[in-house]
Amino acid sequence: MKLFLKGDRCIGDKCSFEKRSFPPGQHGAARSRGKLSEYGQQLREKQKARRVYGVLEKQFRLYYKEAARRKGVTGDNLFSLLESRLDNVVFRASFADSRNQARQLVIHNHIRVNGRKVNRPAFVVRKGDVVEIKEKSKKIALIVQSAEKGKVRGAPAWLDVDHADLQARVLEPPSLIESQIDINVQQIVELYSK
Repeated sequence: MKLFLKGDRCIGDKCSFEKRSFPPGQHGAARSRGKLSEYGQQLREKQKARRVYGVLEKQFRLYYKEAARRKGVTGDNLFSLLESRLDNVVFRASFADSRNQARQLVIHNHIRVNGRKVNRPAFVVRKGDVVEIKEKSKKIALIVQSAEKGKVRGAPAWLDVDHADLQARVLEPPSLIESQIDINVQQIVELYSK
């Protein structure tokens, strides 16, 4: 899965995402790449989720503990917690083109939640919260361009986005079914439950 990291860019006819049948290095072609173990698959899924949401290992482990503590399916709870992060909500509402850009908007005080300034990307929004762009920041070209793209791209069903006023209301907690991300949450749960 292409995660759009620094090394995932394609320049001309060369694309770093193309997978070779051998590992990197001088003697890579001489070694054969074996099948990934069950642990390796679980670790890859966890790393993929961490990179998609921009979360460090310690934070991710705390999200897992909180998801396991809550009632319901642990995997769904974990995904709901990750999707409810403020930087992710800003990205999903199309106020930014990427999660990293959304994170920067939050850190630089361009975002308000229920009329109050919030500058923590890990802030968890709840049902009924209104996330909006600060009045002075509504003129920033980057935000305006992202909102225009967002009209075409659309928003998930759990968000009610008003692109004219640059605000979004959380209608319900996000669910794994509505996600467009290809992450096997069950493998992450199995990895941490060992």
